[in-house]
Amino acid sequence: MAVVRKEFRQLRRDRLTFGMIVGIPVIQLLLFGYAINFDVRHLPAGVADLSSTSASRQMVMDLGMSQVIDLVQSAGSAAELEDLLRRGEITVGVFIPPDFEQRRDQRQRAAVQILADGSDPVVQSAVALLGQPARTSPYEDRPPLVEIRNYYNPERRSPVNTVPGLIGIILTLTMTLFTAVAIVREKERGNLELLITTPIRTHELMLAKILPYVLIGLIQVSLVLFLGRWLFELPIRGSLADVYAVCLAFVVANLALGLMISTIASNQFQAMQMTFFILLPSILLSGFMFPFAGMPVLAQWIAEFLPMTHFMRLIRGVVLRGATVGEMIGELAVLGIFIVVAMSFATLRFRKRLD
Repeated sequence: MAVVRKEFRQLRRDRLTFGMIVGIPVIQLLLFGYAINFDVRHLPAGVADLSSTSASRQMVMDLGMSQVIDLVQSAGSAAELEDLLRRGEITVGVFIPPDFEQRRDQRQRAAVQILADGSDPVVQSAVALLGQPARTSPYEDRPPLVEIRNYYNPERRSPVNTVPGLIGIILTLTMTLFTAVAIVREKERGNLELLITTPIRTHELMLAKILPYVLIGLIQVSLVLFLGRWLFELPIRGSLADVYAVCLAFVVANLALGLMISTIASNQFQAMQMTFFILLPSILLSGFMFPFAGMPVLAQWIAEFLPMTHFMRLIRGVVLRGATVGEMIGELAVLGIFIVVAMSFATLRFRKRLD
């Protein structure tokens, strides 16, 4: 009983561990109860209405009223819709040909084509609902035929969607964990005092801590890409240079996050706890397992602060859609801002602890 009382007192003093005991089940309950939603709605969509008739405009309104899509872009051709899909500005495209009314009346060819971003498997399932408003529209005695075309993964093979995302999961776990224990390990081994007495500056110490792991992270990326290509026939439609540029930015972002954790945690156990505390929402909110568009607005705001969310858009865009880094520079810029903020926080926090 004396040891039991000691353990309870120790837990009471360890505020971070006590917070994890309460925080992890609460966060999991909130995430799975509110944020995780398979009922996808409000997918960003573009429309190319080459018919421009009252019937075609009514068709577009019917699709919009389904609440599956939100029409946010307008295009002049199917090629423009495909370009918007490739850049990730839309996930669904609606193409209405010039002879829409003739096709609708003859019902021998599809009068409307729905272009779906197959790099996200949830989008493929959601767009299947878009044919229903057209069939049940009160304005149509003979509803037009709707054809759905899945881009980038027409076979709907799961590894094509999951392997690029697994790169993010692996890097988040390993890179963050490696550096999260870096400063704490030096302190526990008694090496921190030796580092303090050296003429090295604080920012130089931070950079020196992450540089070896940058190479390790890129080796992991190469290994996953090689195995994905060899075992699962993963198509790499974009440039390898763009793939490694995106992965490099994400590796550095996770290393900076790990250093920030390392300056907060008191020991290696706390550092590992905090790493897994961040890993869980990164997996659930980034769009890797569950649809980003189906989450509440608050959950989407939280997800925007996670590097994994932006990396998921970048890696799927480059690998599966063949997009370039220049076309997705906004997502890459967010990772850059995160790196600067995290490294600055870690540097200032470490300097404060030295004082």
